[in-house]
Amino acid sequence: MGKRDEWIAKYADDLQTKCGMTPDMDLLTKVTIGCGPSIYNADAQTIAASQESELELVKNNFLIKKLGLSDSPELMDGIHKAVETYGKSERNKYRAVVYYMLTKHFGKESVYA
Repeated sequence: MGKRDEWIAKYADDLQTKCGMTPDMDLLTKVTIGCGPSIYNADAQTIAASQESELELVKNNFLIKKLGLSDSPELMDGIHKAVETYGKSERNKYRAVVYYMLTKHFGKESVYA
């Protein structure tokens, strides 16, 4: 099993145990690949959910640029919902897991088709 596969298994475990979701492994794999090399960087692989600037980056770089959504208050609501689902007390919120939840939340799985 390669490094990426190990991370995907870790993300799937987080989705099941911390978020109460059964992951679509094909979509999770594609979202993880879409994150690129950031999954191997300790700082870049997680989201600092308590920092508004970090959430703005998620909104602009992922929701608007990657998923093609229009800027609206619903985008930040979706991000806050994903963070809440992950658990506010959960220190490490993996970027790929949050992106996966946002992709599902906004029904944008077709971006990864």
